[in-house]
Formats: sequence, C-alpha cells, structure tokens
Amino acid sequence: MITVNGEQIAFEGSIADLVALRLGSRTSGVAVALNGEVVARGGWPVQQAAAGDRVEIVTAVQGG
Repeated sequence: MITVNGEQIAFEGSIADLVALRLGSRTSGVAVALNGEVVARGGWPVQQAAAGDRVEIVTAVQGG
C-alpha cells in the first residue's frame, strides 16, 4: 500500500506508471513528490513506489 494524495491504494510500479494510472496521458503541468521530495520528470520511469511511500501528484490549473 502507498498513499497518493491522502488516499491509500495498492500499487507496485514506477512513478510514471502511477501518473498514467491517475491522470492518463495528460502530464503537462504535473509535478510529483515522493516522501516530500520532488521527483524530476526524467526520473519518473525509473523511480519506484514502495510500500509505505507517500506520493503527491499536483496539477497546475489555469484560471482567474
């Protein structure tokens, strides 16, 4: 189990896989933090989420 944006889910895989699961192919304006540390986009495919990890996926929104 990992925690994603405050929700516990069963997941094994890379940060890229997790972002695709949660957001589909929409990755523009997305930032990810793993256990409080920002994961560079280039690291998403190799960075694995492990049991007990906390992941925050943040998307930028435009508005006024």
